[in-house]
Amino acid sequence: MQSLVQTVAFRGIDTLDVSVQVQLSNGLPAMAIVGLADKAVAESRERVRAALHALGLSLPPKRISVNLAPADVVKEGAHFDLPIAMGLLLAMGVLPSDALDSALVLGELSLDGSIQPVSGVLPAAVSAAVSGRTLICPEANGAEAAWAGLPEIWAAGSLTQLINHLRGTQILTPPEPQMLTVSSGGADLAELRGQETAKRVMEIAAAGGHHLLMIGPPGAGKSMLAARLPGLLPPLTAQEALDVTMIHSVAGQVPENGLVQTRPFRDPHHSASMAALVGGGPKARPGEISLAHHGVLFLDELAELNRVALDSLRQPVETGEVVIARANNHIRYPARFQLIAAMNPCRCGYLSDPGRACPRAPHCARQYSALISGPMLDRFDLILDVAELTPHDMMDGPKGETSEAVRSRVIAARDLAIARARETGCSHINARLSPNELEPAKLLAKDALVLMEESLARYRFSARAFHRILRVACTIRDLEAARSGKTDTQNTLISRTQLAEALHYRTQVSFV
Repeated sequence: MQSLVQTVAFRGIDTLDVSVQVQLSNGLPAMAIVGLADKAVAESRERVRAALHALGLSLPPKRISVNLAPADVVKEGAHFDLPIAMGLLLAMGVLPSDALDSALVLGELSLDGSIQPVSGVLPAAVSAAVSGRTLICPEANGAEAAWAGLPEIWAAGSLTQLINHLRGTQILTPPEPQMLTVSSGGADLAELRGQETAKRVMEIAAAGGHHLLMIGPPGAGKSMLAARLPGLLPPLTAQEALDVTMIHSVAGQVPENGLVQTRPFRDPHHSASMAALVGGGPKARPGEISLAHHGVLFLDELAELNRVALDSLRQPVETGEVVIARANNHIRYPARFQLIAAMNPCRCGYLSDPGRACPRAPHCARQYSALISGPMLDRFDLILDVAELTPHDMMDGPKGETSEAVRSRVIAARDLAIARARETGCSHINARLSPNELEPAKLLAKDALVLMEESLARYRFSARAFHRILRVACTIRDLEAARSGKTDTQNTLISRTQLAEALHYRTQVSFV
């Protein structure tokens, strides 16, 4: 007696079809699971046995062989419990032999027969939609799976409900797609007093998706500024929301099992390892840069991060993805994040205040900044010197604009970039404009061209820094056009003033 049930294994956010083959044969009673199963899959033998016992069923006194094909691919995770159990029920004749011919099954079983939520349901649902299969998953994951657009999803809370549904004695209610609940309250830019230049730079960073490094003394507001950046960004598009949810689903970080509708904000501690940042570990899980996909990755105390871990970000920052290499496979995760970093100018933090700076200043500042490699610094579009708050700002400083007001300008500037992208085919986010789309002769006014040539001769920018300056200048142009109500910036040249502002955010810090 044999049966076949389809499920999936995960390779990053991609899925690989796995066939669960169950055979009952004569011989000493035993149950063996083969096919490069990890510890969690091997232990499913006991969970399946207990779950069937809770239903009043016992395993037949035969030799039970469970093969997970293809046999040369490692199978990880507890989501193989349910397909193994369903394969046994088919082989035992409890269910009709054709009940699961066009189904993809995944779920974890409890000892009492209930079906527990698992990670990776949304990628599995997308795979089922592409192949035209019905998805069988835990009830708690139903709202998440519903976003894949499947015509049929059977989300069951227990093995009993699923068996009754397949035998026609009970109807499972189709799950409805849900959004994750988002708190209406959040950090507002108006809470920060002073720091008008820093707020302007945050607006530019939000409008163009630019990477930003803030350098300033302790307590200047660097962390507060970074925490308010997500409130300035436009909402996720439908496709972006699906991409973000798929990554969080694989990582098991969709607690309410709906679609993520807010941009991620990840702020790992500066002691984070390279595997924690870029992904890896025994099961090659996504790291912080992938969990920040389409969102913000904030690295506080940048100079205190492990040098190897920090330099491991250099390639993902450029390519928007990370490849975790293993001896037997390569796992690819998307990592299109906006990098915001903050650091002190020196170890004591008070380089600009002679009264509080340590006796080793300014030599200590050069040593401290040397902890960050030049190629890593070169990947920041904006480098801001955050000044210390004055007593007036702290005591009587007026509140600034709200995040909502700034966000409206950011969205208007991005809309201009999107409209331009439709006409020219260039990127709709200025920070991702390719070098071919950044020809100075076509972008800059005549006096701006002269300024660019003088700056290149004086500061000897790298080609990467040169292109990043032009991208920032494009964003400044779009913000001014949006503020003045222009709807077409395709033929609008970048002025000398706009380019000078972009250059200022690249040259104001002496050690960069």
